[in-house]
Amino acid sequence: MAVRVGIGVFGFPFDGHRDFWRLVDCCEQGGVDSFWQSDRLVSRDRQLESLTTMAALAGATERLKFGMGVTVVSFRDPLVLAKQCATVDWLSGGRLLPAFGVGGEAAPEWRALALPRARRGARADEALSLVTRLWSEERVSFEGEFYRYRDVSIAPRPVQQPLPLWIGGSSPAAVRRTARVGSGWLAGIQSPAQVAPVVQAIREASARAGRPLDPEHYGAGFPFRFGGADEACVQRAARALARLAPGLDDVGAYLAVGDAGAILARLDEYRAAGVSKFVLRPVAKGPRDLLEQTRRLIAEVLPRVHG
Repeated sequence: MAVRVGIGVFGFPFDGHRDFWRLVDCCEQGGVDSFWQSDRLVSRDRQLESLTTMAALAGATERLKFGMGVTVVSFRDPLVLAKQCATVDWLSGGRLLPAFGVGGEAAPEWRALALPRARRGARADEALSLVTRLWSEERVSFEGEFYRYRDVSIAPRPVQQPLPLWIGGSSPAAVRRTARVGSGWLAGIQSPAQVAPVVQAIREASARAGRPLDPEHYGAGFPFRFGGADEACVQRAARALARLAPGLDDVGAYLAVGDAGAILARLDEYRAAGVSKFVLRPVAKGPRDLLEQTRRLIAEVLPRVHG
């Protein structure tokens, strides 16, 4: 399988917009496969909106792919979302990697948007069905529980046909959703041991559905640092992971800290679990250190992975 490594950032770990673009330029010029931005609509901390960020990346780069890890489909109108994705993919010449999720129970957007948490999976299923049809069909009519469209078209449609549709989530419902409408799967904050059974479940479910996923369309991410486990930034990252992902079985099996060999070893563990696409997130002391961590990944890890 072709292994590819992208860079991801949580939130906005920069002092300003120039720091952000320095990292993007580093990834573009350094052979990084893709750039991933997390998604949050409601936040007291600075947080870029994923779709508009992808549009900016489309104009600022020529080679780099980009994705959102992940955009909550339930928080957006499917027609607007489909049009945005199609536009970004068209303007970038086919470099968008859209990834969607249902949204966590505690997400503040439910209250802010006055949306019910109940049946959020059913709402997401309807929205994803509409989005995929709008990307490929001339006219779309739909009568569902949450959405009603009549004779709707968008143009231009995506360059990529079909446009990839990566699904996040590891619940049985997320597995079924991936098998039914997804073309790829992106893991959350999960160790290799937690990822392996989900990959296997999706393989079996998508085979039963008559649309087996491409073996190269399983993705995962993890934080990395060239340094030591006793560094303050690593300790902060570990505490944040324990808070954000109480279901993570082993923080030490998720973080990759050390030299290039430690990062490559973690990649190999995920590869053994069935993953070949990666989103690595630098653990850094600040914007300059984040850029330096990325440069070291490009120099010391990517040549041994991308060949």
